Amino acid sequence: MNQPSSSLLRQLGLVSATALVISNMVGTGIFTTTGFLAGDLGAPGIVLGIWVAGAIVALAGAFCYSELGINFPSSGGEYVYLTQAYGPTWGFMEGWISFTAGFSAPIALAALAFSDYLGYFFPAVKQASSAAIGPFTVGGAQMVASALIVSFAVLNLFGIRLAASVQNVLTAVKLSVIVGFLVFAFAVGKGDWGNFEQAAVRSSTSPLWEQFATSLIFIYVAYSGWNAATYVAEELRTPERTLPLALTLGTALVAALFVGLNVAYIYAQPLEQMKGVVAVGSLSASNLFGPEVASLFSGLMAVSLLATVNAMVTIGPRVYYAMAQNKAFFPAAARVHDRWRTPYMAIAMQAVCAVAMCFLSFRDLMFYVGFLLNAFSVLAVASLFVFRKRAGWQRLGVVNFAWPLIPAFYILVGAWVAGSGFLMRPSVSLAALATVALGAFAYKIFLAPRSGDA
Repeated sequence: MNQPSSSLLRQLGLVSATALVISNMVGTGIFTTTGFLAGDLGAPGIVLGIWVAGAIVALAGAFCYSELGINFPSSGGEYVYLTQAYGPTWGFMEGWISFTAGFSAPIALAALAFSDYLGYFFPAVKQASSAAIGPFTVGGAQMVASALIVSFAVLNLFGIRLAASVQNVLTAVKLSVIVGFLVFAFAVGKGDWGNFEQAAVRSSTSPLWEQFATSLIFIYVAYSGWNAATYVAEELRTPERTLPLALTLGTALVAALFVGLNVAYIYAQPLEQMKGVVAVGSLSASNLFGPEVASLFSGLMAVSLLATVNAMVTIGPRVYYAMAQNKAFFPAAARVHDRWRTPYMAIAMQAVCAVAMCFLSFRDLMFYVGFLLNAFSVLAVASLFVFRKRAGWQRLGVVNFAWPLIPAFYILVGAWVAGSGFLMRPSVSLAALATVALGAFAYKIFLAPRSGDA
């Protein structure tokens, strides 16, 4: 029996699903975050430690999401989980946050990071060359980032197979660049192991334990994407097997790469030289290999960021598509192109929002993203306590072991991070909470009556 023309197709296997996870994780954060951590934390050991801590939390989250995913093998990710656990209002708010902070904002961050790495060759497109106009930032970086987002949005209109094929190639390039950088850094790079004994002057006046929790928000942005395959579960072949494997393999591999890259960064230069630097990969390559080889790596790192942009442009619209089908988002997002079988209106809506966010402060945008992603991933993991009371629920072995240790650990760390973040960055935190409130208001006024949930 043929599938109806309005449905998505199960055509993605383990390789493509894992590639989506890797490409969503390896991107903006690992290529930019260490420059912020250098000034905030000040000690090489603590900088490496926070990346290890982030890996442990991400892996715990991936295990929990695997159990959720095999029980709800449909597109939408957290939107589906929160709707089923807490009701349609919470589900809509999760989808709304996915639209703003989960995908549109990270797409903007990745595109801006691409501009900074491209700035090694064309300084005018660096973010430092942009001008602040009130709360907005305008310059070459924003123009390049916007053009990149529009280009990938157009690519994704022509079918997920084409986008996935491009994604697999870009992911292979990305991994090759990172592995090559690591191999050459320690084999022929002119680094200094003595850098690991040199602390930086902290730019933060907050107690170290409090700053560590707040800095974890930036690490959450770097590791965000470990849940990527859940958003295309409806297009996975044998999702009960493919989904847990893709989440676990992708997260474990990326965690190892992240720690290795940060060792290479510190080996390349002391933390003091990295403070506030966005394109920390370019700086490290220049110190390790000299300007000629550094130009090659800077270009390749810029190309590798393309995989991050494409992966999120591919995944995000599937969330809005699932919401719209359930009358919990703008109806246009449910439209599937008759020929290309893609949620073309959802792709276009996301592109417009991402382009708009390119003109906001990079660091504030990162904090905004991390704060909201942490909060809603905690809600999703907490839903396990609701679902496990239901008959017929499939329990994943790794989560079932020492239950409820893994979800409880994830929830407690998330609460600590959110509390510290709010105390240290109240203005951005309030803006994040205002986004949630706006989503709840929009649902109750415009969408709840239509869905019968008024």
